[in-house]
Amino acid sequence: MRCLTWAYEAITRYHHYKTQEAIPKTYSSAFSELSNKVNNDIHRKSTASVGNYHASHASRDKGPPGLCLPAFRCLSPRRILALRFRLGKGLINNVLYVIILSAAQDLVGSEVPKGLVLLANILPSFITKLIAPYFIHRVPYSIRIVTFAAISSAGMFMIAFTPPEKSVGTKMVGVMLASLASGGGELSFLGLTHYYGHMSLAAWGSGTGAAGLVGAGLYVLLTDWLGFSVKNSLLASAYLPVIMLISFFLVLPRRPLREAAKAGEYQPLRDADEAAAVPEPVDDIPTANAASSLLAPGPAVASTALSTNPKEEGTWSKIGANLRRAKSLFFPYMLPLFLVYVAEYIINQGVSPTLLFPLESSPFTELRDFYPMYGFLYQIGVFVSRSSIAFIRVRQLYLASIFQVGNLVLLTLHSLFNFIPNVYVIFVIVFWEGLLGGAVYVNTFAEIMENVLFSEREFSLGATSVSDSAGICVAGFISMAMEVWLCNYQVQHGRDWCKKIKAG
Repeated sequence: MRCLTWAYEAITRYHHYKTQEAIPKTYSSAFSELSNKVNNDIHRKSTASVGNYHASHASRDKGPPGLCLPAFRCLSPRRILALRFRLGKGLINNVLYVIILSAAQDLVGSEVPKGLVLLANILPSFITKLIAPYFIHRVPYSIRIVTFAAISSAGMFMIAFTPPEKSVGTKMVGVMLASLASGGGELSFLGLTHYYGHMSLAAWGSGTGAAGLVGAGLYVLLTDWLGFSVKNSLLASAYLPVIMLISFFLVLPRRPLREAAKAGEYQPLRDADEAAAVPEPVDDIPTANAASSLLAPGPAVASTALSTNPKEEGTWSKIGANLRRAKSLFFPYMLPLFLVYVAEYIINQGVSPTLLFPLESSPFTELRDFYPMYGFLYQIGVFVSRSSIAFIRVRQLYLASIFQVGNLVLLTLHSLFNFIPNVYVIFVIVFWEGLLGGAVYVNTFAEIMENVLFSEREFSLGATSVSDSAGICVAGFISMAMEVWLCNYQVQHGRDWCKKIKAG
């Protein structure tokens, strides 16, 4: 339609230039008739492909499906939904986690292993994601979001207001509160992707990657480039969960959740026959081939596996069934995700604090600047790979995990023997590390959406998210010992830079 308009304008201007007259009315009428026909055809196909929810949503708003702004192309409802998930859910839920890890060195200094901050930042999240899938579906999403946002802000305020000279334990309590909220939020928002169709998971993956980029970049910007204190930087981040509340209550469409609440149980919003009759919108599928898209085509529904209907089997029977489902997910999905996270977080928390170079051969003015920059470059890689799920699928999850272990071995050997010539090579390796970690994460969930039975997807998404937390927990314990060992080895061989960094 846009091309037709441009062509008509070009013809009109050329005709006026040649004849100094307006274009004949017969041409104008013919174009109007053609454009009306194309518009009607586009609107009919778009309405049919988007399905019940989007059709009713457009009708409710009394406007055409999609969004048109002067500076942007027209956005379909699914594109708008993807943007909402990306900004309000994936990004904000994970950004505080990343900010805390970026600030780990400033919170504890060189005398305390950064793995301690990692453990405090992941253990509550891990426990939440391990236990909550079996009962959290009974709590309405609105209550969950308000609770997790409040806990996140409280934790960040506790970290920020604890003076540098005070107990590290107080700061770690604040870190644990923020971690608990992040784990519950991830579990809830992954469940929400089951309501809102295939674009929402792509947006969630992109949003979580963007959270790393925004969190690490924001901390580097505030502390290194703008000269803000650690306290003020953390205080500013304590207000970020407000955006999550705005996104959920004011931006995200609530109709699917209201319909599920009225039914009193998790159930499809459309029956199978109706779903099969509605074609998937090919122009909204994020890959060139609809068959290899991020999610298997199907309606946005909630899982019947977690039904709370009292007429169905008892609670203990359902827990047993869910445990059997979790067992079937271990080797194809949970194990490769676990391995890649163990390797990359040993690098991030146990090895990277010791990857230091003389300041005169680096772009930095202080030794503390290396650690946040490594985190920033790692997060850039994560963002790129998680966002690329719409274009590139990585199905060999174990191969990517092996590459990540190779990165760990390479950087550990350099920390011991100092054979990499300059910090810029380390920058490239850390970026590659982020690419691998982000790719395994988002492709694991994409494989689940494509291969797991429709009625079990919501539970499978939440249960598999335990693997990354488990991997990070294991990496936290290993990295605590590894950082101390590597730093002591360097001091014994005349490189004492790792001992010169103090808490901010």
